[in-house]
Amino acid sequence: MLADKLTPFINRYNELSDLLSSPDITSNIKKMTELSKEQSSLLPIVEKAKEYKALIEEIADSKEMLGDPEMADMAKEELKDLEPQLPEIEEEIKMLLLPKDPNDDRNIIVELRAGAGGDEAAIFVGDLFGAYTRYADLKGWNIEIMSSSPSDAGGYKEIIALIKGEQVYSRLKYEGGTHRVQRVPQTESQGRVHTSAITVAVMPEVDDVEIEINENDLKIDVMRSSGCGGQSVNTTDSAVRITHLPSGIVVTNQDQKSQHKNKEKAMKVLKARLFDLQMQEQQSENAAERAAQVGTGDRSGRIRTYNYPQNRISDHRINLTLYRLNEIMSGGLFDEIIDPLIADHQAKIVEAAGL
Repeated sequence: MLADKLTPFINRYNELSDLLSSPDITSNIKKMTELSKEQSSLLPIVEKAKEYKALIEEIADSKEMLGDPEMADMAKEELKDLEPQLPEIEEEIKMLLLPKDPNDDRNIIVELRAGAGGDEAAIFVGDLFGAYTRYADLKGWNIEIMSSSPSDAGGYKEIIALIKGEQVYSRLKYEGGTHRVQRVPQTESQGRVHTSAITVAVMPEVDDVEIEINENDLKIDVMRSSGCGGQSVNTTDSAVRITHLPSGIVVTNQDQKSQHKNKEKAMKVLKARLFDLQMQEQQSENAAERAAQVGTGDRSGRIRTYNYPQNRISDHRINLTLYRLNEIMSGGLFDEIIDPLIADHQAKIVEAAGL
């Protein structure tokens, strides 16, 4: 019974109230902060549990009154109002009982890379990054480009960005995978639809203390920046390539004129990738999960298709199809893709937890 599952949360909340009033804890600021944070996280469940139990008691009282001829009519009216509230509050409790992803509150580092399709894939990297940028603006998030490799035809061969804000990872973690685009390129004289693919990887940003890197494990190369940037860039050895020898991960950054800043940004990306690798190992799926997320960049492995001639966007993981591609790519309706993914994920967790 759902009420039984709530008892441990109520007991722990009360236990924390007692602990937080004890002299041993009030004199220990670190411990008090830790316990206060735990109690705050339990508060929504405890409040909803009290509301749920009170509702059950009201329903039980009203049902008892059905046996009293004088009170039966009033009891029926009360039950008509009370009973529909029960499944609603039960659903709210189930959502509160779901295990929290510890990374949901983190900022993210997102990597977009052109796959099959050449110039058209690179152009779509720019288009999708533009959609993420507009969505971030609407959410009040900030975007900082960490590294980019522009394409001669427009867009990017690769772009890596840090997105900061509230609940960024919780909203965008489902973007990882292969994205397929179908449209007529501007250079196509016959009007034929071309299919291209890009890959997106989404990784939580990590603090320095969370990932320790041994300097002896790093091979750092300094070289001249390539691409656009003007003469001042091309005459300085400012580009930095860092190779993490144990994992084989290579990160290059040349966007900044300062070698120090390029190294700093490259290290941030490296730490995010190592943390991502660590998460996979903890989930006993190792590098297979990242391969599944990023794929090979070919046209077959895909999580989503963007069909411009039909103004259609389809997410293949949940069989969702919407004919509002242009509005979604403008950022304004991006939640129409993300919300169903979150709901599907939550439904699977509820089922697995037997709630």
